[in-house]
Amino acid sequence: MKGFFNYDNPLWRFMGKLWDVLVLNFLWIVCSIPIITIGASTTAMYYVTLKLVRDEEGYTIRSFFRSFRQNFRQSTIIWLIFMAVGILLGMDLWFVTNSGVFPDGLFRIMAPAAFLAMLIIWLIMLIYVFPILARFYGTIKQTIKNAFLLSIRHILYTVGILAVDAGAVYVTFRYASFLLMFGVALLAFLNSWFFERIFRRYIPEDEDKEEKPQEEEQPDQKTAGEAGSQDR
Repeated sequence: MKGFFNYDNPLWRFMGKLWDVLVLNFLWIVCSIPIITIGASTTAMYYVTLKLVRDEEGYTIRSFFRSFRQNFRQSTIIWLIFMAVGILLGMDLWFVTNSGVFPDGLFRIMAPAAFLAMLIIWLIMLIYVFPILARFYGTIKQTIKNAFLLSIRHILYTVGILAVDAGAVYVTFRYASFLLMFGVALLAFLNSWFFERIFRRYIPEDEDKEEKPQEEEQPDQKTAGEAGSQDR
């Protein structure tokens, strides 16, 4: 019975992480209300969930806002780029599908398929880009490039992430609506198990494990497609 009340008990550790996810979801919603800040709040959320899956101790709220502040510029620019591209691709897909200006034939089939494929690539890169920004130093260009490279190089993990996200959304809306209170943060936490297994391949084993100041940027960082990316 004494062991049950031990905070190192797996049950209590699980409940603690569940509470952190609940808090994170609230913070993400509040900090995403201006829309333009969705990138910064998503990066901050992944910064915390990646620490949670590594079992690193820390204060959830303090860590969230520290990452939010220090990554605000980069994450906001990346979010605006992805939002603009996503809107453009969505409009193009709607146009080639519903405009009726294209004659029947191969082009009418191939054009929507091409834009749909680009939208899928856009979605996959969007899923990767903010966890990468939360975990590694790099320029905006490097971070976006790495999102594409890692999503392709680790295609099985990518498929797994998409499957888990789709399954979680389906179960939430079909069977367990109470999970809505965990929302996006729950997906980020589930995804972080995959991302951490990907990212550790690019972090030298003998690298110092202590937290490095996030405001430091290293322009000479190698891309995640090469060995030795700088760990946050």
